[in-house]
Amino acid sequence: MLETWGVALATFFATIGPIDVAAMFAALTISSSVSERRVIAFRGTVIAAVVLSVFALIGELLLAGLGISLAALRTAGGILLLLIGIEMVFGRTSGATSTTDAEASEARIRADISVFPLATPLIAGPGAMGATILLMAHAEGNLVQQAIVYSSLIIVLLVTLGCLLVATQLQRVLGVTGMHVISRIFGVLLSALAVQFIFDGIAQSKLLSG
Repeated sequence: MLETWGVALATFFATIGPIDVAAMFAALTISSSVSERRVIAFRGTVIAAVVLSVFALIGELLLAGLGISLAALRTAGGILLLLIGIEMVFGRTSGATSTTDAEASEARIRADISVFPLATPLIAGPGAMGATILLMAHAEGNLVQQAIVYSSLIIVLLVTLGCLLVATQLQRVLGVTGMHVISRIFGVLLSALAVQFIFDGIAQSKLLSG
């Protein structure tokens, strides 16, 4: 049970990236008032929670409808998370956990960024969506473990909301270097978890069995 907590929390923290989201949020709302930032932060987090909750609830049904096995999901999800982890370690972005350059440029001219790019893809990005489906499917048939995974998601979303509300102060205290150090640490952890998911998927597929 504790292992499930640890894996879920680390995975969601790495794929959602509360500190990275807060840094982008601070940059995009630099001309907004404190009350406007607060409203945008709450609205964006709630929308992201709804999106990720949908993936948590119907992800397995979607996979079943497409004929995708759990072994394939674990392997593919592990590869996706590994790529994200590598990006975090080397400080690169491709849009899996953050906005692309084109998306960031479009966001700067929007008055309300709560839906795009805050809710998605900053908070509920492809990495977070994939991690949600993967972790819920990994706990298939065990309601307690699925509840732990979902509660871990909610905890990380609440942490994300807290970071958004103090984004300016957080950016000032940690600085660019501090935020990058934290991101790289979780990138290493995510990479290790991703490799384990790949190993589990290959083992479950029995491709290497005699």
